[in-house]
Amino acid sequence: MLIALAAFYLAAGVLHLTAPQDFVRIVPGFVPWPETVVWLTGWCEIFGAVGLLLPRLRRWAGAALALYAVCVFPANINHAFYSIDIAALPTSWWYHAPRLMLQPILVWWALFCSGLIYWPAPRR
Repeated sequence: MLIALAAFYLAAGVLHLTAPQDFVRIVPGFVPWPETVVWLTGWCEIFGAVGLLLPRLRRWAGAALALYAVCVFPANINHAFYSIDIAALPTSWWYHAPRLMLQPILVWWALFCSGLIYWPAPRR
């Protein structure tokens, strides 16, 4: 689970840096400097992914990625409710509803993989 989460965030971070235009389009209007925010979030994802793989930084990285998943949720809501067309992604609610429902799981996943929470598995 740890490697999969790190790989997910590494890939997402690289995508934020190499193809930022689609991410900029879903940033809500109340967020200032969307290009800068997308660039910073890309680096946050990359550093978080690397931090998950380093035992000394794992707990910090897990907490940061959980907070990150909460902070980017408005962009996902914006994407879904305003039907912003992204070429590589579907526009239907068959895509958006599961994506929105999976966001809390990303928060849990980061906390679980970093050892900050143990639910539903007992602590060893």
